[in-house]
Amino acid sequence: MKQQQVHIALLGNPNSGKSSLFNVLTGLKQKVGNFPGVTVDKKSGQSKISTALTANIIDLPGTYSLYPRRSDEWVAYHVMMNPGSTEKPELYVLIVDASNLKRNLLFASQVIDLKKPVVIALTMMDIASKKGLSIDVQGLERELGVPVIPVNPRKDKGISELKKAIDQTARQLYKPPSRNFIEASDLSQAAIDDVKKIFPRISDYAAVHYLIHHESFALDAPMQDTIEDIERKHSFNHTKVQAEEITQRYARIRHIMQQTVVETDPREKQLATDRLDRILLHRVWGYIILLGVLGILFQSIFWLAQYPMDAIEWIFGEWSSWLAGVLPQNWFGDLIVNGVVAGLGGIVVFIPQIMILFGLITILEDTGYMARISFLTDKLMRKVGLNGKSVMPMISSFACAVPAIMSTRNIENKKERLLTIMIAPLMSCSARLPVYIILISLVIPNTFYLGFISLHGLVMTGLYLLGVVMALVVSYVMKWFIRIKEKSFFILELPVYRAPRWKNVLVIMVEKAKIFVFEAGRVILVISLILWALSTYGPPKRMNAVEVHYEQLALQQPNNAGELEEEKRTALLENSYVGILGKAIEPAIKPLGYDWKIGIALITSFAAREVFVGTMATIYSVGGNADENDLTLREKMSAATWTNGAKIYTLAAGVSLMVFYVFAMQCMSTLAIVKRETRSWKWPLIQLLYMTGLAYVLSLLAYNLLK
Repeated sequence: MKQQQVHIALLGNPNSGKSSLFNVLTGLKQKVGNFPGVTVDKKSGQSKISTALTANIIDLPGTYSLYPRRSDEWVAYHVMMNPGSTEKPELYVLIVDASNLKRNLLFASQVIDLKKPVVIALTMMDIASKKGLSIDVQGLERELGVPVIPVNPRKDKGISELKKAIDQTARQLYKPPSRNFIEASDLSQAAIDDVKKIFPRISDYAAVHYLIHHESFALDAPMQDTIEDIERKHSFNHTKVQAEEITQRYARIRHIMQQTVVETDPREKQLATDRLDRILLHRVWGYIILLGVLGILFQSIFWLAQYPMDAIEWIFGEWSSWLAGVLPQNWFGDLIVNGVVAGLGGIVVFIPQIMILFGLITILEDTGYMARISFLTDKLMRKVGLNGKSVMPMISSFACAVPAIMSTRNIENKKERLLTIMIAPLMSCSARLPVYIILISLVIPNTFYLGFISLHGLVMTGLYLLGVVMALVVSYVMKWFIRIKEKSFFILELPVYRAPRWKNVLVIMVEKAKIFVFEAGRVILVISLILWALSTYGPPKRMNAVEVHYEQLALQQPNNAGELEEEKRTALLENSYVGILGKAIEPAIKPLGYDWKIGIALITSFAAREVFVGTMATIYSVGGNADENDLTLREKMSAATWTNGAKIYTLAAGVSLMVFYVFAMQCMSTLAIVKRETRSWKWPLIQLLYMTGLAYVLSLLAYNLLK
């Protein structure tokens, strides 16, 4: 039997169980991308509905009504209404939360009145029962005129019945209801009739939306003018019509609920969720618990990622050693080992952090606690131009700014989303840790207070807090310059607490890792190859002169071959294009206490900040793996001096360098992601300039205060 293919869109209010149903229907056969023209996540997947029917299912963003306010609500609206939309579902599955039936039926009734094929999946029946509500499903189906199927995606209940209803609806055994939920023609009969003369196939209610939102539809200029003329001709009042429509709908919804819903206990039962919220949203304990949760999250990212990251580094180290032994000792072998393999390692080594980060965030979202974090922090965030939804991207940035910036997509307000993107890199990511560790051990005394409070630990904590405080300050200043006038609505429904869906957690982890590898990973690899070339090659005359000089020294000092080889590598690096650049910028960075070698590390750190340690190891002629020779590297750096004999790594220079790494935008992959998310080079360039300027000024201040 030939398989029929149908396109299905999942619709529903936020937190109605839509994502759970999507995951059950599609399993692991999912794709994540963007809706055309917008950076709102688009999830789609294949599902076998019956032996004769397969479906491509699109999970549309949650929305409360057909009058959108947020960018993600506009996405769902355009898919349903816009004749120019590239997404054209043939059938809609409407997810309705039985425990919040009155609110959910508003959106459901609007979709039904569009006269499109609809199947309703009634979720949260268990929660409704706990609230003391009994719903007559058959009666509800008669009143709405479309199939209503109770489902519980988490327990895989009702899924086969839902698929049967979808199959029958797709094969036109069910028809859109002949009766309107409300008589939309009564809202403005003459104007609706005129619109339907132009678009004869649309419903009366769809005609109302053509009158209200036609400017956002992909219609040509003459058609837009025609609809404008109809509005003027009939004095069509958008606000009045919308208000009348909502009033009529709620009147009908009240009638339906009286007929189909029985409240067994007039006093609504207090759920476990309510009891938990008394503690978790408490004005004192709520914040203490929040700090504890964030602390556990923060520590877990590093603790859990350490082992797979160490394994990846070991694998790539062994791979590099093996390739170095089998490949020819020429430019090609060097390119493969120190360019391609090193670049791939720089990409793959971040995957554990990204997967663990998004896995933990998904668990917080699935359990319902993520919404509470946003609720608790909204007041502070608003004072600096952000809102509660900015908190999790900021926390995510402690692991890596790349996935954190990607996660800002759930911030509806454009200005608040942009502000969050602009300050996210100020959080100290894990790539800064190697820099902090080696510099703290170099210039900060290893002393303890009260016998157990380490000065090293206090300085490390201070560096992280410095980034957070400056991020809030920058956001407060920037909010006056970003001229996006858009009202901010922090409308947040607190979902019930539930156990996480582990299969869903796994799917999200894999998808986010894939996005990072194939989007940001390409940029990291390209930059790594460019840096390899710039540090391997230099002006031929200068490089040849170094070669000749050390050949002569090798003849004169045959017993010092190993030491001369290390010195030769350093000299070649100094005379490479990167080394020349380091010397060129030394006058600019010398006021901060840095020499040309630190300048090279600042440049190479643009590929990844942790490259600082590896660059230092090469420059100071320390053979082998930098991580295995930290002590030797620290000793070499500690002994480094200026030409006048003064130490380079003093307390002032070390603190200055740490402050620089707190604020400087030294991450090309972050800039690439900012460009991708903002769809412009304007904002990453502004980010690069303001963060570099901030790093320079504050490092200069720190150096001069401490020297």
